[in-house]
Amino acid sequence: MQLQTKNFGEITVDENDIITFPAGIPGFEDLKRYTLLGKQETEALFFWLQSIDEPSLAFVVVDPFSINPGYFVDADDSEMEEIDIKNPEDVLTLAIVTVPENVKNTSVNLKAPVLINLKNNMGKQIVMKNETFPVKYYIMNG
Repeated sequence: MQLQTKNFGEITVDENDIITFPAGIPGFEDLKRYTLLGKQETEALFFWLQSIDEPSLAFVVVDPFSINPGYFVDADDSEMEEIDIKNPEDVLTLAIVTVPENVKNTSVNLKAPVLINLKNNMGKQIVMKNETFPVKYYIMNG
């Protein structure tokens, strides 16, 4: 399928690469379908979670384990069941990045990771109940 995006112009999206968020993403509950852009470039630290339903919306995302080596996800079983996760190895974990005008204040939301079941392409953003990781984890010094 062809998709005209705000940030990338016209892109081709394979139907098999569409990730469905049954509950949407908090704040964007009506937008259920996304695709990952730039993930194939293994050298890239940041990539994009591009909305299929709203082509002007794309989230900058990152592997939170690459930002914070001590990172872990504390998800309830019910949250895992919502997207049919049976094996932790089938999960791609992402964190949404906020890039403000002053890029030195770029932060990553480590409290609310995005989980994607790679077996069925279903996703969910969860909010961890523990206080171990912040909503704004600043990734640049100074």
